Amino acid sequence: MSELPASTDTSLRPLWVLDTNIVLDVFLFADPAAQPLREALAQARIRWISTAPMREELARVLGYPHIAKRMDFYQRSFEDLLHDYDQHSHPVDVAPRAPLRCKDPDDQRFIDLALAQQAGLLSKDHAVLCMAKRLRALGVPYVGTVLT
Repeated sequence: MSELPASTDTSLRPLWVLDTNIVLDVFLFADPAAQPLREALAQARIRWISTAPMREELARVLGYPHIAKRMDFYQRSFEDLLHDYDQHSHPVDVAPRAPLRCKDPDDQRFIDLALAQQAGLLSKDHAVLCMAKRLRALGVPYVGTVLT
């Protein structure tokens, strides 16, 4: 990842949309592949945008028994993780429905926002990744699993 300077003007920072699995990789699992993203967020080199339904989805996922076990293992609480989300994400309005339809309706909101904001989209979901070429053609600068 090239070094982007931190800017006090958030409008100058590259916009990114992070799906729930990426958020978990960054703030819960401490996935080494997510380290550049974690650093970019901590250093305010990027602007992660999200909507209220995206935050609600994370809260729902944190209640899954297999995720709760991982939270116990990593000694992270529900409140800790939502605090991290709130500290690093920038809330925006829900985007209008995009002309592209995702096979997984839970992922549609991430696609809608990335298209509406012309933001990069980080996801591990196959239903999203297989749309990368079409999303790029419509102005989404990057679709993938890691920050570039």
